[in-house]
Amino acid sequence: MEIFYIFAVLSMIGLAAYGFQIWAIRSAMKANAKSTGAGKISLPSAQHGVSVLKPLKGLDDNLFDNIESFCLQDYPVYELIFSLQDYNDPAYKVARKVKEKYPEQDISIIIEQCNAGLNPKVNNLIPAYNVAQYEHILISDSNVMPEKNYISEIMKHMGDPRVGLVSNLIKGVGGRSFGSILENIHLNSFIMGSVCFLDSFLRMPCVVGKSMLMRKKDLEEIGGFRAVKDVLAEDYIIGKKMQETGKKVVLSSHMIKNVNHYWGLRKFINRHTRWGKLRWKIGGIKYLSELLGNAVFMSFLPMILWELSARTIALAAFVSTMKVAGDVYVGRQIKTEMNRLLYVLSPVKELIIGVIWFIPLVSNTVVWRGNKYIIGRDSTLSPCPETGFWSWPYRLMDTIKARVV
Repeated sequence: MEIFYIFAVLSMIGLAAYGFQIWAIRSAMKANAKSTGAGKISLPSAQHGVSVLKPLKGLDDNLFDNIESFCLQDYPVYELIFSLQDYNDPAYKVARKVKEKYPEQDISIIIEQCNAGLNPKVNNLIPAYNVAQYEHILISDSNVMPEKNYISEIMKHMGDPRVGLVSNLIKGVGGRSFGSILENIHLNSFIMGSVCFLDSFLRMPCVVGKSMLMRKKDLEEIGGFRAVKDVLAEDYIIGKKMQETGKKVVLSSHMIKNVNHYWGLRKFINRHTRWGKLRWKIGGIKYLSELLGNAVFMSFLPMILWELSARTIALAAFVSTMKVAGDVYVGRQIKTEMNRLLYVLSPVKELIIGVIWFIPLVSNTVVWRGNKYIIGRDSTLSPCPETGFWSWPYRLMDTIKARVV
């Protein structure tokens, strides 16, 4: 009986924590409504020009429309730089089609094999950065699709010289497969809720690498991209270094879309296993809060650790219902346009995330863009040994993963 009450209390605490996250998300939405249309960017000159760096790798969902949306921005002076590692990348043809469709836009396609570090995204960004002509650089992932006022909204923050970096809220849209639906629900609940909560209540801006606006001089002051070439969480480290130099890191309430259409369950699991390992290596003991905050997972544990009874089933059903209701409310607030019936998958997603939580405690390897690394403190990367005596733990984990996932 004691086990039941322990997990019942933990489940209620988790629901309360999610309630604060919902409150933070709602506050961010109100701030966005107030800021939209307030203030204008003047002086369309190189001083206020923006170089948009788009690292491309493979065919993300909705890729053409995603990068086309950057050709339709209402900002007066900006350039687009698509950066790839080789001509055989299928994203190259898509970038070429966009460039041909918008000949009036300042678009460059950079093909350069860069092996400066172990982070493949940073390797893609360095060649683009080297040719960027404007003082302000905006890093934008290939799977985001912003509104026309995206650049003009986030550039408003750069009117304050104390601001060193601006990041954005991200919402998941699309969802035409099981894995992509789970991904969008997770982005729009745990990820968005955590980012808003940290920013609103703890004054700890959480940098999301899908959208980062900086000045060149501020980036170079912290060592440039080469300072983060061997870390997995380059966005987190850049934000941390900015704050250490006394610069403000701002979370813009202007929301951009992260398009996910055809994810499989394996991709969802692999992605969040990697993210979990990243947060474990960065947060340490703080990582425990993610498990304790997973109310659904906690509410199901009494059925496993104690007994399957009306009492334990009622607890799991109540907590799951409340979580679904909260996700539906958030979805309406941020206008995801997701079918409400799909939110019944929210408890399933929470259970999967709950199981994934334990993997970083026993595995310290990550696979990213076909490369395998050992992840260390603060997400520092090192090559993973493929042969030799010290490779056996990693080969064993690979075997177990291949059988389970």
